[in-house]
Amino acid sequence: MRRLRFLTSRHRAASTNRALGLLLAFNAGAINAGGFLVLHQYTSHMTGFASQLADGMALGDFRLLLNALGAVLAFLTGAAVCALLVNWGRRRHMHGVYALPLLLEAALMFPFGLMGAITLTWTTPFAVPLTVLLLSFIMGLQNAVASKTSGGSIRTTHMTGNITDLGMEIGKMLYWNRHGEAPGPWVQHNRRRMQMSGGLVGMFVLGGVAGALGFKYVGFICVVPLAALLMALSLPPMVRDLPRLRQWMTRA
Repeated sequence: MRRLRFLTSRHRAASTNRALGLLLAFNAGAINAGGFLVLHQYTSHMTGFASQLADGMALGDFRLLLNALGAVLAFLTGAAVCALLVNWGRRRHMHGVYALPLLLEAALMFPFGLMGAITLTWTTPFAVPLTVLLLSFIMGLQNAVASKTSGGSIRTTHMTGNITDLGMEIGKMLYWNRHGEAPGPWVQHNRRRMQMSGGLVGMFVLGGVAGALGFKYVGFICVVPLAALLMALSLPPMVRDLPRLRQWMTRA
């Protein structure tokens, strides 16, 4: 329990950033792949939605445009809410400053896992069911958490940057530094960066397999253990902050 507290605490270290990033990559992979089986689209893939937004405008397809706009705005809102919560916690010197957005994510995932089939029928102004907006919001919220904790070096909901970093490090590793070459910096790969990028991609894929199998054989209820994991990460520092929160509420 002590180790879980440090994963979302205010004081960061490279090791806690890596551990939290890997866990969140697994969670994102599971939600993204599992959601695809239900929605037939990846809710963390903002590059695709941005392209779909452009296609909708170019083709005059209003439904296509609204679909993409809803997902992008939901993802954007999730990231914005994360920034609001983190900065609110920082101003009050909370220990669980990064636990707040993860606690909100868990709170949204629990009802989704228990009544996800119902939200598929709830319509929205964006021509997509509420489920699409909810999952996009969650992905934006989570991606912002990983970015905030690591200073922007770790992304957990999309793998383009991680695969690019991994490819570049492999290229540097394979480069042959010959002694006869013109003088210049020695080409050497960053082993730690390579391990981190590969680990994030691996955990995202592993989570995707777990999520796809879970949605296929169990249904929406498979999201509940993922929400419980986020709750376990978030509660220890939040419990530590309870006296401070009570004091703030009394003053308010």
